Amino acid sequence: MNQSISRGDCEPLKTYVTDALAEARRLGASGAEANVSVGQGLSVNVRLGEVETVEHTRDQGLAVTVFFGQRSGSASTSDLSPSALRDCVRAAASIARYTAADDCAGLADPTELATEFPDLDLYHPWNPGVERSIEMARECEAAARATDARITNSEGASLNTHEHLEVYGNSHGFLGSAAMTRHSMSCAVIGQDDSGMQREYWYSVARDPANLEPAAAIGRQAARRTVGRLGARKLSTRKTPVIFEAPVASSLLSHFVGAIRGTSLYRRASFLLDHLGKPVFAPHVRIHEQPFLPKGLGSSTFDGDGVAPRERDLVRGGILEGYVLDVYAARKLGLKTTGNAGGVHNLMIDPGPDGLTALLRQMHTGLLVTDLIGFGINNVTGDYSRGAAGFWVENGEIGDPVEEITIAGNLRDMYRGIVAVGNDTDTRGNIRSGSILIDHMTLAGD
Repeated sequence: MNQSISRGDCEPLKTYVTDALAEARRLGASGAEANVSVGQGLSVNVRLGEVETVEHTRDQGLAVTVFFGQRSGSASTSDLSPSALRDCVRAAASIARYTAADDCAGLADPTELATEFPDLDLYHPWNPGVERSIEMARECEAAARATDARITNSEGASLNTHEHLEVYGNSHGFLGSAAMTRHSMSCAVIGQDDSGMQREYWYSVARDPANLEPAAAIGRQAARRTVGRLGARKLSTRKTPVIFEAPVASSLLSHFVGAIRGTSLYRRASFLLDHLGKPVFAPHVRIHEQPFLPKGLGSSTFDGDGVAPRERDLVRGGILEGYVLDVYAARKLGLKTTGNAGGVHNLMIDPGPDGLTALLRQMHTGLLVTDLIGFGINNVTGDYSRGAAGFWVENGEIGDPVEEITIAGNLRDMYRGIVAVGNDTDTRGNIRSGSILIDHMTLAGD
């Protein structure tokens, strides 16, 4: 792998941005914004102990948007030479001259731009080298295969490491930079017995490699989850309580974010349209953003518009308190940006006092979902229908694995029907959730 990108490399990136903005001004633009980034990474994949791929990546690019009044044009380039940069800005200006005016187009208001840039501890470059990376991936897969004799095959193990620098600036004088790293390791294996074959996986991801789970632990967890699914059976159609295990529970919050995103709202394509200030979740539910969480995978000091994000509740006491808006969507809705250009920042649903074991006892009898299949979500109506696999629970104890079932409901009812949230919070993503118990859903099977 190439030598690690350093924080100091942000300085020449700032020059690219300021040069692009200066060229836009020279061309007569009333406003402009530019974003430049560089990144590099290493990806290693092994299967059955043999190296399948070793991939080095290095990328760079600049994107610019220019405004002539309320007409705008955008262009991008991966060539950062002075001539290519000028050509990119000129292309954006040419496009802008032929576009229709949009009264919502334009930069963020200067008063909304970020002014403080605390160190969020997001940059932990790691260069294990190809040989050490292969060794770790092999260790991960070998641990999985040695866990149980019923692990008969493997889809492989992988190690990925990536570094990324980014600078955003606009003609209001804003110039912000960010340095980030993201490292991950994963393993997927196949188990087999007289009942047939099953596949499962496990992974770990972190800004800091020191926070990754050990390679062998990842492999063993992948194996245990695979073996646990052997002997899966179908279920008959019924209504039943459902627990979404923490790794899949975050998808419920992803659907919520999609429904309160500005683009869905101004297009009137959301089942939560006009729900601000109204009950949306069960009364005990609180959902909030934590943009300044150290080492958080969704942490940032400014969003894609240069706006300062803030810690805030989106749901408090079950009531919808805020939307997810960038500058453009906010103007379309007659509201203020929420600093969410590019998405939410470490969205979290507050956990209750109990773990998954206590949630199973509370449910007593029902379905524990550990895997979801397909994307049967209607964002306009809230109708929910997805393939699922997991375990049938009797008397609070995990019983037989189940598969080839469909769980269905409506997200409005599902959110209001949240009985409890576990304290087994999965922190491996930008959306964080513990296991979620829902009072009932329709289970379609045989």
